[in-house]
Amino acid sequence: MDSLNSLMDGFGTALTPVNLLWAALGVLLGTAIGVLPGIGPAMAVALLLPVTYGLEPTGAFIMFAGIYYGAMFGGSTTSILLNTPGESAAVVAAIEGNPMAKAGRGAQALAAAAIGHFAGGMIGTILLVVLAPTVASLAVDIGAPDYFAIMVLAFIAVTSVLGSSRIRGLASLLIGLTIGLVGLDQMTGQQRLTFGSLQLADGIDVVIVAVGLFAIGEALWVAAHLRRSSGKPIPVGRPWLGRSDVRRTWKSWLRGPFIGFPFGAIPAGGAEIPTFLSYVTEKRLSKHRDEFGKGAIEGVAGPEAAASASAAGTLVSMLTLGLPTTAVAAVMLAAFQQYGIQPGPLLFEREPELVWGLIASLFVGMVLLLALNLPLAPLWAKLLRIPRPYLYAGILFFAAVGAYAVGGEAADLVILVVIGLIGFGMRRYGLPVLPAIIAVILGPSAEQQLRRALQISDGSVTGLVDTPFSVTVYAIVAVILLWPLVSKVRGRNRT
Repeated sequence: MDSLNSLMDGFGTALTPVNLLWAALGVLLGTAIGVLPGIGPAMAVALLLPVTYGLEPTGAFIMFAGIYYGAMFGGSTTSILLNTPGESAAVVAAIEGNPMAKAGRGAQALAAAAIGHFAGGMIGTILLVVLAPTVASLAVDIGAPDYFAIMVLAFIAVTSVLGSSRIRGLASLLIGLTIGLVGLDQMTGQQRLTFGSLQLADGIDVVIVAVGLFAIGEALWVAAHLRRSSGKPIPVGRPWLGRSDVRRTWKSWLRGPFIGFPFGAIPAGGAEIPTFLSYVTEKRLSKHRDEFGKGAIEGVAGPEAAASASAAGTLVSMLTLGLPTTAVAAVMLAAFQQYGIQPGPLLFEREPELVWGLIASLFVGMVLLLALNLPLAPLWAKLLRIPRPYLYAGILFFAAVGAYAVGGEAADLVILVVIGLIGFGMRRYGLPVLPAIIAVILGPSAEQQLRRALQISDGSVTGLVDTPFSVTVYAIVAVILLWPLVSKVRGRNRT
């Protein structure tokens, strides 16, 4: 009841005309910036941080929250329509959303994503209000072996459900892990795969890899095939979800948040793992498995709801522990410190108006996001009417701008082209792109957690399975790996 009363006071703060204006401005700016390939929510918040110096703290953080959610949806828009993720959490949306767009159902994919973001944000924020103290206390107890087990689960799960064969999925995973090794070893400082180049010493940014493999690889692949096809504009299709679409997606909208929220609250979590696991779950539970990879709407709805709920989950550990779990949370933490505010267990007592105003603004921001973007879905989808030579020329331009904006180095453009050629080669030989992206995102973290777990156990491998949580996760991994073999044996016995 105390939390409910505080939330009501928060709505009193968030619904003032000035704060409503900041929330609407944040959602609008976030969506517009998120549409640009390579410029995700973290960069958007970082770029707009100096602009808020003159604002009072509550208004500034309400605007930041709007930018966060708006940029996540904007990244999904380009991911669905152009196969060009604006940020890493939007990678999964491209798997089913882009085939839907190519089949003339881009507006339906965008509508499913918008409603998924709304449902995930609403459920995630309710869980934030109700479960924040409990989830924070559980997150403190999760150690390095548990993190490593979760990442192994993500690797195995995604390579098991994507592509025409597991061998090709594992090959893609190894390509990503190799790219993730580039740079200095975090513990020893030794150079790995840098070829003596100082530009590679810091590694290759995930945004450059995602934009290169998806945007550049896709553009080169389309260009290579334009000689064989006419390159006509893709039809947009009708703008609203039909009854069959709603029947297929409503369960996905409700499942996604309960996968996304806990992972968002776990330190070193984020939206990448839950979106991948949500996709795997939807494929396992769907009655239309044959459509996956060709444009299954459940594969858009579930992961997008998980991503939005994960964004609410990241605020749990940031507000209650002062521990950022994503790049956006890290930038927001810097913004708190800029105002002389230290997030932690005492924040709810010292700054109740700010905290509960921020939480209430998440509900307001979700409504504004749905109200703005659901009617705009057909308008966004009209991007597909642009003839493909012009469309992909624009994609190449914005991809280059986004990659250059990451570090401001000309060498990043060369790296972008090289990774784009790798993406083209992967498409040529039928290797799925997503396992490579997962490996680049999670590979360095998995290596770090593996080393920490082994250091704690003095080099003993048993240190990786010395907690009930890690044992449970490895049991799930074993089931995923062995289930196809069991199914084959059972099929032979029946025959």
